[in-house]
Amino acid sequence: MNNSVSMNKNLFLFCFFLSLLFFSCKKQEDNLPRKATGKINTISVIIEDQLWNGEIGESIRNKFASPVIGLPEEEPLFTINQYPVKLMEGFMTDSRTIIVVKKENKTQFEIKKDQYASPQNVFHISGKTNADILEIIEKNTPQIIQIIKETEIAESQRINRQSLINPIIIRNKFQISLEVPFGYSYALQKSKFIWLKKEIISGNTSLLIYEVPINSIKNRFNSITNIIRIRDSIGALYIRGTELDTPMITEDGYSPYLFKLKLNGKETYETKGTWELKNDFMSGSFVNYAIVDGEHNRILILEGFCYSPSKKERDLMHELESIIKSIVILNKNEK
Repeated sequence: MNNSVSMNKNLFLFCFFLSLLFFSCKKQEDNLPRKATGKINTISVIIEDQLWNGEIGESIRNKFASPVIGLPEEEPLFTINQYPVKLMEGFMTDSRTIIVVKKENKTQFEIKKDQYASPQNVFHISGKTNADILEIIEKNTPQIIQIIKETEIAESQRINRQSLINPIIIRNKFQISLEVPFGYSYALQKSKFIWLKKEIISGNTSLLIYEVPINSIKNRFNSITNIIRIRDSIGALYIRGTELDTPMITEDGYSPYLFKLKLNGKETYETKGTWELKNDFMSGSFVNYAIVDGEHNRILILEGFCYSPSKKERDLMHELESIIKSIVILNKNEK
């Protein structure tokens, strides 16, 4: 009898603790922010129609929908969806990027991370007058754009990680880790050169990886000239059309854009522009990263380019950029 009572008591305590654990986990789950959603490079602007249709809206459109550099056709930096404040008050929006603009008795700029969902950036801009709001927009636009770009790259990389190609060939050939999503296949492999290609409905996207001697970009003031010379020589060697004398070259009609940045902690030259096939009709966008890798005594070059005559190229190039920016250069003793 006592044993039966003891067993029932233990069973009751066990069930009680299980219930506590379940409700505790459920409460933690309920407190977690919702997953942010939305198309890549799309932002929600919450602003009254009157302000949107005036000088404030014009300023926002000029800055956040300005043309993307390096594309053959004009495309906006971000796709903007505008909503009046009355439709969004109290609404827990799931957009990754939200810009809230209001006329209020206080003038301030505030960034809230994961306010309604995650990952998310909500930029709050308020001012007493139009001039106050315009000043905040003017002052903080570079920071806002930088944060949005980093968030969108991270989101693309998250999507890529869901299904990656085998990294062994790239790792063994170049001593790097690179997250290349499923869909890309090896179009060409040489000693120090790889061409990966993905077919899409409107054409294809390509990723090149190769290395050149570290002194190939000798003069920093002529670095753009050296980079174009290098990429055109690679085009002449490996990438051409179906006809004779149709190598891929940097398009003469548009000067490429050059930026200096850090990639995987190393000095890097970023070049954006358009390519074409010589004596042919094919052309498109490219982004080229020349990484100064002193440990391996080389310039490591990763380039993405696309051919998509019937589709916009902004998001295609964004995917290529997100792949390239996933790079980790391994130490010489790493395998």
